[in-house]
Amino acid sequence: QVQLVESGGGLAEAGGSLRLSCAASGPSIAAYRMGWFRQAPGKERTFVAVIYRSGGTTSYADSVKGRFTISRDNANAVSLQMNSLKAEDTAVYFCAADPIYSRIVSGRAAYWGQGTQVTVSS
Repeated sequence: QVQLVESGGGLAEAGGSLRLSCAASGPSIAAYRMGWFRQAPGKERTFVAVIYRSGGTTSYADSVKGRFTISRDNANAVSLQMNSLKAEDTAVYFCAADPIYSRIVSGRAAYWGQGTQVTVSS
């Protein structure tokens, strides 16, 4: 019953911005830490950002620090504001959720969305 649905992906120009959203549903969603991963064509899925369930405490991949911001919109949603986009940000972005923070960071989240495509033109 736990489902994560990403939205907001699309095409953006280099240097532009895009905002991704993840809507969560199912039992105990408010207790989950939530985060974002991405997977570029032909590459492994990599960590992007994570946020504690209460918000505030966040962690980011070095490649997106200062450019991306993860936020907890409410108990059932998380967003990723992406600024100063680069061509290398092109990937399918996945929302992830897990009760344990470290499992998200390590890529072992219990729940994953289907992904939303982000394409950044150079």
